Amino acid sequence: MDPIRIQAGGARITLYPEGPEWQGAPAATLGNFTSPDAATGRAVLAQALVQARALGIRQLIGPMEGDTWHSYRFVTESDGSPPFLLEPTNKPHAPELFTEAGFHPIGRYFSARVALDQTAGNPPPPAQGFTVTQWSGTDPEALFGQVFDLSVEAFSRNAFYKPISRAEFLAMYMPVVPLMKRELIFFATTPEGRLVGFLFGIPNYAEGPQTKTAILKTYASLMPGAGRHLAHAFHSSARALGYDTAIHALIHDDNLSALRSAVEGAQIFRRYTLFGLRLA
Repeated sequence: MDPIRIQAGGARITLYPEGPEWQGAPAATLGNFTSPDAATGRAVLAQALVQARALGIRQLIGPMEGDTWHSYRFVTESDGSPPFLLEPTNKPHAPELFTEAGFHPIGRYFSARVALDQTAGNPPPPAQGFTVTQWSGTDPEALFGQVFDLSVEAFSRNAFYKPISRAEFLAMYMPVVPLMKRELIFFATTPEGRLVGFLFGIPNYAEGPQTKTAILKTYASLMPGAGRHLAHAFHSSARALGYDTAIHALIHDDNLSALRSAVEGAQIFRRYTLFGLRLA
């Protein structure tokens, strides 16, 4: 079923009837939520709940634009620093309205920053069974094709996972190619040439073209130790390029990468929450 767009008094929200599973049962999602004030936001959210009930939907997740490949999560705590590139944003009243409507937290996440002279100088033990290499800078479609294949394998067991097609994935990521720096993108491969990990980093161009901050945007690995080596390669390369700060972006509180980020001394500056609601 196609997404349903709802508007009221300058506010808007989209109902995606076919979302991921939540606790073993189908769920719909609510995304693209924006409102100029709490009153209009409350009204449009109420309309979305009426529409969901009319469709027989029993569970809702939000904010989420249909799946976790697209934008999801509300900012719920912040130190007030400006949003970084590709970070979700929302007005402070947005999560309050979801809570008021009966939603409760079902996922918690954070972003943290660390000085590169602190983390780049702390190498991991020698790699066992894989080699980390930098992207060549050529054939970005092949790059993202590899990233898609490994992402499907690595993320398929995650909560709220929903598959998408390779074509949909490429349509999302190919537009960021002009922003990419090959020195911030890494692969982990076995001696046989099997891809077992990737890391996608990008400069924080939200600060301008001369930014001194690099974002560790996404990484995944299928082999123990590969994630740590990929992160070290990213930190070391970013430091060599003249960046002084790394952002560890949008990490789930329970992920192993959250522990690694803390061990490296990264300081949390933003927290995010994903909400869920069971409809009567």
